Amino acid sequence: MHQQQKSGTDPYVEFIDVGVTKPSPAGTSMVILDRISFTARQGEITGIIGASGSGKSTLIRLCNRLDDPSAGTIELNGQNIATIDPLLLRRKIAMVLQKPFMFEGTLLENLQRPFMFRKLAPPSAGSLEITRVLDLVQLPAEMLDRDARSLSGGEQQRVNLARALINHPEVLLLDEPTSALDRPSTAHLASTLCNICQSEHLAIIVVTHDLYLAEHIVNHLIYLEEGRIVEQGVGPQMLAKPQTTALSNFLAKPEKSSS
Repeated sequence: MHQQQKSGTDPYVEFIDVGVTKPSPAGTSMVILDRISFTARQGEITGIIGASGSGKSTLIRLCNRLDDPSAGTIELNGQNIATIDPLLLRRKIAMVLQKPFMFEGTLLENLQRPFMFRKLAPPSAGSLEITRVLDLVQLPAEMLDRDARSLSGGEQQRVNLARALINHPEVLLLDEPTSALDRPSTAHLASTLCNICQSEHLAIIVVTHDLYLAEHIVNHLIYLEEGRIVEQGVGPQMLAKPQTTALSNFLAKPEKSSS
């Protein structure tokens, strides 16, 4: 299933010597991330793997300023994201959370929510906006009148994904998107993400504990350990032939929990 997307000529998201420190209970500073540098490019899927507590979720939260770094900079197309209005930034860099959240109401009403929050007229069921995202996430239009909270876990994750895509983001962040899914739903989502990356030419960053997902969709893979990048490279090659003992040990017994 793995597809090698064409990378863009310019990087979309770049981490430059990014660090995060937080106070510890003992009153000292605790290093969460240490001198993180990498580039997530347009038309590619960048994967982040690592044990629980390695800093994966902290890293992805930095991308749309749910957290801010203690050191270094994060750039979107060469612009420091700290200089971008947070609401605008979160339309440019959309996040799909680990657990699908459905608002009360139908699938259509869930897709209309982003427009209502911005006090814009919501698109109708037959509109180009709705048709486009349904096609992207492979949901039939016949489901639009269904109660969103009655959908299966895999279907709800697709609604989550469609809701993130409806504002035409430039970057898509996914935090453990398959943690609540069975293997068939995971395989379906993996195929969907590859198709979205190619058709929308997005920069996608995915934090995952799921090595199946990492092997089948990730172009550029990053292995984190204790807040540091230990190894990074082409996804399938790294998993098949790790260059560090740390990654070899992790792959021999990866943790099945997020951080």
